[in-house]
Amino acid sequence: MKKFFVLLAVALTATLAVQAQVMKSADLEKYAKERYGDKWLDAATNLAGGLVLDKNESLTYQQVIQAPGKTREQLYLMLNYWVTATFKDKQAVTLNDKEAGCIIISSTIANIVEHIGTINKYSVSITPVIRLDIKDERVRVTYTVQSYDILADISGGWLSMLGSDERTFGDSKRKKDDKTNGMLYDEQWEIAHHFPFVQKDSQKRTCAKALVMAHAYSNAIMDKVEEAIKNGIVGGEDDDW
Repeated sequence: MKKFFVLLAVALTATLAVQAQVMKSADLEKYAKERYGDKWLDAATNLAGGLVLDKNESLTYQQVIQAPGKTREQLYLMLNYWVTATFKDKQAVTLNDKEAGCIIISSTIANIVEHIGTINKYSVSITPVIRLDIKDERVRVTYTVQSYDILADISGGWLSMLGSDERTFGDSKRKKDDKTNGMLYDEQWEIAHHFPFVQKDSQKRTCAKALVMAHAYSNAIMDKVEEAIKNGIVGGEDDDW
């Protein structure tokens, strides 16, 4: 019996480790390619035809997930379990209000795009704001991204590589706000001001893939929340035990 509980604990730990991040960037790229192909310019153009930026010029998705028979309190507990297992960053949860039935998460997924340009190399990350509004038998999920977080490497572009054996090559593992490497600098590109919402864009190829990846991540979030609501994290969170 003791051995059974040890194995069960290991299995639960492994399950939660998998859930510790909604999706790694490599898995997200595979997920995006399966749905939209790997021609990022075409995929972004096709997606843009059905996308509308909100009043704050942010990319926003919203979905109401039905949960028949589940009370607001049950759903709140289930989603708290999912959030705790998924977002390990202590700062990720910016609001958790049981009385209001609202949980807000802001968590970065790093390096969704790495692109070598003529002068610079760019590493793109996003920090979506995910809002869960909870009522009896339903949850509304709102996913919003306003900008791309850019780490630019001025030694990583094609021209910079010529005749040079020393380059940082877009050290995307650099800690945020670390200014010790003069070749690297941070930018924010507002989605509304870049391709495909703006056609003449010098970062067109970078932003095309970034849009597709941000869109795919919204789908992954919605899928994960729906799975947590309907089946729980490990499949045994009901009251019949």
